[in-house]
Amino acid sequence: MHYAFDWKRRLKAPTAAYVRPAPVIGITANFGARGCELADDYYVQIVNEGGIPLAIPPLPDDAVEREQLVQTLDRIDGLLLSGGGDPNPLFFGQEPSPRLGEVNARRDRQELLLARMAAERGMPVLGICRGMQMLALALDGSIHQDIDESLGAAVGARVIGHSQKLDRHCPSHTVTLADDSHLYGLFPKTFAVNSLHHQAVADPGPWLRVSGTAPDGVIEAIESRTGAPMIGVQWHPECLGYDSHDLFGWLVCNARTYGEARNLHRRMVTLDSHVDTPMHFDKDVDFFERNQQCLVSLPRMIEGGLDAAVLAAYVPQGPLTPDGYAEARRKAVEMMEGVKQLVKKGEHPNIGILPLRGPVVSPVGIARTPHDVRRLKAEGRRALILALENGYALGTDPYNVGYFVDRGVAYITLCHNGDNQLCDSARGTQTHGGLSPLGREVVEIMNRYGVMVDLSHAAETTFYDVLAASAVPPICSHSSCRALCDHPRNLTDEQMLALAQRGGLVQITLYGGFLRTDGEATVRDFLAHLKHAIKLVGIEHVGIGTDMDGDGGVPGFATTSECVGLTNRLLHEYYRESYIEALWGGNFLRLWDKAQRYARGER
Repeated sequence: MHYAFDWKRRLKAPTAAYVRPAPVIGITANFGARGCELADDYYVQIVNEGGIPLAIPPLPDDAVEREQLVQTLDRIDGLLLSGGGDPNPLFFGQEPSPRLGEVNARRDRQELLLARMAAERGMPVLGICRGMQMLALALDGSIHQDIDESLGAAVGARVIGHSQKLDRHCPSHTVTLADDSHLYGLFPKTFAVNSLHHQAVADPGPWLRVSGTAPDGVIEAIESRTGAPMIGVQWHPECLGYDSHDLFGWLVCNARTYGEARNLHRRMVTLDSHVDTPMHFDKDVDFFERNQQCLVSLPRMIEGGLDAAVLAAYVPQGPLTPDGYAEARRKAVEMMEGVKQLVKKGEHPNIGILPLRGPVVSPVGIARTPHDVRRLKAEGRRALILALENGYALGTDPYNVGYFVDRGVAYITLCHNGDNQLCDSARGTQTHGGLSPLGREVVEIMNRYGVMVDLSHAAETTFYDVLAASAVPPICSHSSCRALCDHPRNLTDEQMLALAQRGGLVQITLYGGFLRTDGEATVRDFLAHLKHAIKLVGIEHVGIGTDMDGDGGVPGFATTSECVGLTNRLLHEYYRESYIEALWGGNFLRLWDKAQRYARGER
């Protein structure tokens, strides 16, 4: 028999001109009598929009290991949670209703984990029907096991039919979208959809918000409340010919930029200039395991594509006495030694990198120079950088700077919340009127040793004194903009302009109280501060210092796992690659290198 398609000739045909790589969309598959099942409408729509579909089969519970799912997410650019049977109510703390339909428990545990981990990375997610319900459940929401049972008594005859008898390609009721919803940019305000469900989302939970409802009030669409690329719809758009491509086009478009963001992280060095993870070392937290206690860990750095983090040894302000200084120094050294022990622990065969020959290599290393950061990146390892937060630990001998230089600190934050022996704090009482005489000596010696001066937490008087006294441009490792949030810890526009004129750097932080004074801050507020600083002083004077594990982290950028997600948002804002590289550590490394070159006499 002759077939019109000559596949041998096709194999010999020249390849097409280079185009941008197509994003890979993982689609959760159903499980039926014949095993793994996937309706062709799902993957046909993905292909039509320029994506590559990848079926994710439902594995037996005993075969669903977290590492397998993590590696699956590493290989896809977007996730489509498909429709199917009812979720098992036991998974979300409810007893089964008599009206519960066919439960497809084979999928539940796996999809709950996939949806949660994808959302924690900021990966684009689209949930359809059951998939929308699983997305809500995975993100701490709840569902109605049966709409009529849950809502019938409350609304009486106003509950419309949601399990249509019509063919699934025919619409059967309307949906009305919220005016400020992302979906309203894809669909009309009110439009007709098909309806093939008896369950529905009851509460979208803290991550998501309602973006569309049926005439009887049943929730028909949800989306991220922070603008992250997450949408769930109760209807089956893959079956509807009109406008359904807009939703799949949205998923493929977002997946494409997410994939570009992840590739960008592979090419550039990414650095967070301030995290407080060492504060948790005494809580028996394993840095090499994904845990709930810490927002920064090796698994999260890998998931988020973060190459380097400045681990601050934070000491609270205490009495200005010899005993107080000694105790602060002891605590700081203990935390720095804890970082060094992490590196040593990483040399264990169960943790470290196994080369073809030679000893086991730790997946993390301490970086003492910008070159070390780049070298560790090239070796496939994460860089840990040391810093001292609060010069209180220096005591009254300015040459104690050298003591901490020997331990590898990149910068010293002169003070914290309260005036110390070196300077006045933004939360202090103007003890010195700025830098003390001892503080001036310390700044001079820091310059000589190649240690950056960090002015986060400093009073305005201290800030301007350091600008005048330091031979090397200072930094603010974790601060935000007072013009947008009137907090004494934030920098005024005048301060940022003065800092930029001296060649310095402000690293915008994620602490909610520094982002807004009313209501809960989200990543939208962080981006507003970032944009304000860039517009005011230019991209070369701005960066990112999250303050994670020190109360930093907001919805939409809550852990280090979401670094690629943030870059995805920056790409959507049309930031060019060189700008993103500068924000994600390029500016910090440049100033650190400048400080060390000054210490070497290269002026």
